Formats: sequence, C-alpha cells, structure tokens
Amino acid sequence: MKIAVMGAGAVGCYYGGMLARAGHEVTLIGRKAHVAAMAAQGGLRFESRRFDGVIPLRAETEASAVAGADVVLFCVKSADTVEAGREIAPHLKNDAVVLSLQNGVDNAERLQAVVGCTVAPVVVYVAAEMAGPGHIRHHGRGDLTIGPSPRSDGIAAQFSEADIGTKVSDDVTARLWDKLIMNCAYNALSAIAQLPYGRLFEVEGTKNVMDSIIIECVAVATELGIAVSPDIRDKTFALVEVMPDQLSSTAQDLARGKPSEIDFLNGHVVSKGREFGVPTPANLALQVAVKLRELELADARS
Repeated sequence: MKIAVMGAGAVGCYYGGMLARAGHEVTLIGRKAHVAAMAAQGGLRFESRRFDGVIPLRAETEASAVAGADVVLFCVKSADTVEAGREIAPHLKNDAVVLSLQNGVDNAERLQAVVGCTVAPVVVYVAAEMAGPGHIRHHGRGDLTIGPSPRSDGIAAQFSEADIGTKVSDDVTARLWDKLIMNCAYNALSAIAQLPYGRLFEVEGTKNVMDSIIIECVAVATELGIAVSPDIRDKTFALVEVMPDQLSSTAQDLARGKPSEIDFLNGHVVSKGREFGVPTPANLALQVAVKLRELELADARS
C-alpha cells in the first residue's frame, strides 16, 4: 500500500515505521525539526526491543503529501482534527481510507464531516515516545482495533502482516470508550506528577482516585447507551503491569510545553456528564488541574 501519516508524532512514527519496514511506501508528514532530522539520517530512527536502526522512508512537512495515498493514518492531536482534516481534504484520493488513530471518542465523526472519503475510527494500544527529532522509541504493545468499512478487513490483514496486530470490530465505539476510561484514569495524574504509570501507585489514595474516575466514566457511557467492557476496572488497573515505565501522552505534551488533549479526555466526560445530568467531580478536578498546570507553564515561557 501507499500510506501517508498525517501527524508524525510518537503514534504516527511507530506505525509508519512498522509499515515502511514491512515494505509499504510510507510518507510521514510532521514538524520541520523531525523532517530535517530524518532527511539528515536517511530515514526514521526506530528503537524497540526487537529492532534498533534507521528505516528509510519519505518525510514531508506539507499536508499535500497525502496525495496518492491509499491509506492515511491520521494522528494529529484532537484539538487539530478539523483544521488538519480540511488541509488534507483537497489532496485525498476519492477511494482513500482515513484511519483516525487518535485519543478521544469523537474524532472520526468530526473528521468525516470535513473530508470526502471513508473515515474509520481506530483504537490504538501502544506505548511510545519521541526520543528526539526523527527518533521513535517503542516501549510496548502496538495492536489496533479498526472500525468497519468496505476496506477495513483488507487493511487489517496487511497491517497484521507488518507485525501490527489488527482486528476489525463492530463495537469500536465501545472499545474507544474503554480506551478513554484508561486515559482518564492515568493521563492527568501522570501529567501533573510527571511520573510514569508505575510510580503513581506509590502514593496512597491513587487507586481510590482512579476508582472515582472510572465510576463517573462508566455512568456517562451508560447514559449514552454505550456498553463498555464489564471488566473495565480490572483492565484499567492491569495497564500498569504492561506499561509501568510509560509517561502518558498528556505528561509528554506538558513536558514539551504543548497544549494537552485533556479537554477531549476527562473534559469530554465532564461535558457529556453535564449534558445528561451525570455528576463528574473527579474528572473535572483532573481536567482543571491539568489546565492550571498548562497555564503555569505558559506563564513561565512568556
């Protein structure tokens, strides 16, 4: 396949690198510093337990580089979904499939409204970080769950052949909510403390706070008619065993002085809770704490 990655951060670089290594024609679209680094080193520096080297691929800075792609991995931050969607829309093939590999639960819907081709939501399970310009470091997992579309089965098969465990699910909305609940439980706490998941539980009461978050999220999902996994609490607490050294994406954003996606994580639960009359004080507290931290960092830079 010919693949473009719109938003070549940690998620985009991991999956783009895996697909390029498997022989697909991949173009990463990212920030100038990353693109310049990849041009200088001959590709993407890819660091994982099984492979550490440079993967040759194309890297560009302009959205027009999606032209001709069969599949677009859409990996921009949730706040940039609509703007980035409008940027790529004029350059997409009519039969292209855009896969939304993003945090949050409504990105595919918002993206579909601004692009003319098929958009499929994707649940992403990967621990990765940008270790430097043009340098992706993989910590664990990497599997995907794709929503149904006329081409989802074929895409899933080719991704699986590239060692990206991928399945298609009619319940992708519920699985996105499962992922949202995990993000709501971990992301803000990791960001506020600037600590990986494993360290969070060294403080007594962390598990109680997460329990409150999970209860509120499930209550909102239930009001929306979304059946999250019945064992979502166990799955959430099991995540720390799989990714003890992982800093949340929100923590990474704050560390780099970037706006976080907190309004699309805990903030989404708060917004929907307010709309349907479901109290969400724990989620609101974490949303506000992260936004206060963002304000503090912004004042320090000015």
